[in-house]
Amino acid sequence: MLGPIVNALAIVVCSLLGCFVIKGIPARFEEIIKTAIGLSIVYVGIKGAFDNERVLLLIMSMVIGSIIGELININRLMNRCGSWAEKRLGMSGGTFSKGFVSASILFCTGSMAIVGSMQSGLLGNHETLLAKSILDASISLVFAASLGIGVVFSAIPVFVYQGGIVLASLAIKDLLTPDIITEMSAVGSLVVAAIGFNFLGVKEIRVANLIPAIFIPWAYLAIEKLF
Repeated sequence: MLGPIVNALAIVVCSLLGCFVIKGIPARFEEIIKTAIGLSIVYVGIKGAFDNERVLLLIMSMVIGSIIGELININRLMNRCGSWAEKRLGMSGGTFSKGFVSASILFCTGSMAIVGSMQSGLLGNHETLLAKSILDASISLVFAASLGIGVVFSAIPVFVYQGGIVLASLAIKDLLTPDIITEMSAVGSLVVAAIGFNFLGVKEIRVANLIPAIFIPWAYLAIEKLF
């Protein structure tokens, strides 16, 4: 669990720095930084999605996963969690939920989160998650300066999500193959790209409702392997 712990701590520390040290940057700098981050996220997401080897599976996963996510309405659940925490902390303004949800999805759904957590669980290799910690720390610094304290609390779902994958990898290691990891990572990268489009204001996408799509390749390829 070393990787998930370091990743979560990096987010907390740098988010706090962003909130209290570099908070209040001029609006024009904030806007251009958010645009730069948005473009970068779109690039990283689309680049990662091109690593897939089964385009039809990726499309099927996005469609089926989005339907499942919409039925559950994960986006609303995450916003409710953010709003609940916002009220408990006596905060207002709506930026807490936005920061919490946006940062949580971004830090959880990338290919590095999936692959790195699997490497930690299966091989005891934490290098990918440690590298991800550096990237997340940089992003959380800027996010927190713009969106506030909600970004700090994104460390909780990041730790739970990545820690869960580490433990699950140990439990189902016989069902995980390089193909499954590749396709799950590709779908996760495409979900990350959607966050970038949200940042750019191109279209407001309920990204959290796309999260189940990441796990469709695992279910499909695991069943395919059995037959």
